[in-house]
Amino acid sequence: MTTFALTGLATMGANLARNVARNGFEIVVHNRTGSRLDGFLERFGDEGPIAGAHTLEQLVSSLERPRTVMTMVTAGDAVDAVIDELTPLLEQGDTIVDGGNSHHRDTERRGAALRERGLRFLGVGVSGGEEGALEGPSIMPGGDADAYRDVEPILTTIAAHVDGIPCCTFVGPGGAGHYVKMVHNGIEYADMQLIAEAYDLLRHGAGMEVPAIAEMFRAWNEGPLDSFLIEIAARVLAQRDDRTDAALLDAILDEAEQKGTGRWTAHDALELGLPLTAITEAVFARSLSAQRELRARAAGRLSGPRPGGDAGGSLVDDVARALYASKIVAYAQGFEQMSAASREHAWDVDLGAMATIWRGGCIIRARFLDRVREAYDADPDTANLLLVDPFTDEVADAQESWRRVVATAVQIGIPVPAFASSLAYYDGLRRERGPANLIQGLRDLFGAHTYRRVDAEGTFHTEWGRDGA
Repeated sequence: MTTFALTGLATMGANLARNVARNGFEIVVHNRTGSRLDGFLERFGDEGPIAGAHTLEQLVSSLERPRTVMTMVTAGDAVDAVIDELTPLLEQGDTIVDGGNSHHRDTERRGAALRERGLRFLGVGVSGGEEGALEGPSIMPGGDADAYRDVEPILTTIAAHVDGIPCCTFVGPGGAGHYVKMVHNGIEYADMQLIAEAYDLLRHGAGMEVPAIAEMFRAWNEGPLDSFLIEIAARVLAQRDDRTDAALLDAILDEAEQKGTGRWTAHDALELGLPLTAITEAVFARSLSAQRELRARAAGRLSGPRPGGDAGGSLVDDVARALYASKIVAYAQGFEQMSAASREHAWDVDLGAMATIWRGGCIIRARFLDRVREAYDADPDTANLLLVDPFTDEVADAQESWRRVVATAVQIGIPVPAFASSLAYYDGLRRERGPANLIQGLRDLFGAHTYRRVDAEGTFHTEWGRDGA
């Protein structure tokens, strides 16, 4: 019985459809451009029970109820356009699934509008890129719980599996699924920025050549830093350029693009009042990388120390420890953000389950997510992963290296915003009393914003021109 369809056969949509069919589920596929649909069916139509539909009307009419139609189109207006086309064709109890990187507020809005028409809606985060979509991604569904139960057999089957457990679970109502995917992408931003800073330090601080750095990353991936991003960083570093036979990396433009999920993560953290330093600095670093013309002019005008490649052999080991400690900070901040948003929106997100489904398929999969899961299984109300063993001890053990890395980077003029901000967060978090009392005193002086005291309840205001001056 065919109840599942997918529209949008770009790379991710096409590979998800193939994944569904390869696992024996009947699927009807559609694409706005008919030639792409025909090409897809010609190439992959024999991989499983796949049927094609050249119009949305044909797609819907070929499904038995309750129907589920998954959209894999670009986030934003395109999603609304497809939903507007589908809605009149569907009947009460049918489901629309948005599998793109939509903003969680848009998902909330769409779900509410469809409920008024008797339709169900799921906002589903999918991570794993082109390969993951085909071989098994991490899937983060949110929205209508009954609708999820209908599609759960498909999603849990096509997801990645680790230790026999599918990397897919219902996240929560409303926009919870897309929110968790957004934070996943934010952590991904921080992780990649930290890896880039580590490469920069090894290349221009320790004077290592690119092939040697590739070997170093391969070695790192055998230890605590074991993760998908470290693994593929080694592959990128090792790749030779067909044109020059030199390292391909040296031919790649140093301008990192972004699609918006990192900015969304940082913006939402500001709204929640959370110090999301690692992810936000990663977003800023990409923005600065995009200012190539300005950087080219500044390179000839602004003076500074020249990285000399002679920072010492100990820097290599220090960078590995600093990278691990900073990664823990990025994940700790991301999980704290998901916890705060879950409380704000009453989503009841199981953070241990999120760590579980991120262990496979997704871009930020890493060995230490097993211990993140264990931490939340032991205490679902964990306030911050930095306060949980063994992370507390591991970061403490790494801090001398961490400090040397940041200090060395400053001395030789290599920017390390993610390393430095992560260390600053750690130092700020471990101080029982910081300098914010001066900030609050200043606010009270110029704006009469009041302050609280350490030795009395209530709020206070000082007439600064007279009292004690």
